[in-house]
Amino acid sequence: MSGHGAPELTIKNCADLRVAVIAAQWHDQVMNGLLDGAHRALKELGIEEPTVLRVPGTFELPVAAKHLAGRGYDAVVALGVVIRGGTPHFDYVCEAATMGLTQVAVDTGVPVGFGVLTCDNEQQALDRAGLPDSAEDKGHEAVTAAVATAVALRGVSEPWR
Repeated sequence: MSGHGAPELTIKNCADLRVAVIAAQWHDQVMNGLLDGAHRALKELGIEEPTVLRVPGTFELPVAAKHLAGRGYDAVVALGVVIRGGTPHFDYVCEAATMGLTQVAVDTGVPVGFGVLTCDNEQQALDRAGLPDSAEDKGHEAVTAAVATAVALRGVSEPWR
């Protein structure tokens, strides 16, 4: 299981954070699971009113993340799923989304939770979507990682020299 060895994070004093969740629209069942997991995590953290934005697909996540990161959000969470097919399209979309979201985080300093599933088949996606029969809950994990990073960054007052 890919979640083996994950840290147990304790996150406090984050209810005032502005968090945006961006979700692709492909693969309804998987995306609904990822969004439910994200909402569960936000509720557990006391973040009551996140912004939720839907975009057509995973390829569109970076531009939406960049837009929201520039609007004063403390953390942005990107949710999507790309399932391998018979063409190189999978590789291009996965690389573009990964590099784009990384660039947003580095350029803006806003943590970006990476909740993009890159799977060989639909069953792998369902197993990670946070559904009742899923082994993992990547929507929840992406929110937790982004918010934990935002809280950690909040504690940094001066550059390290």
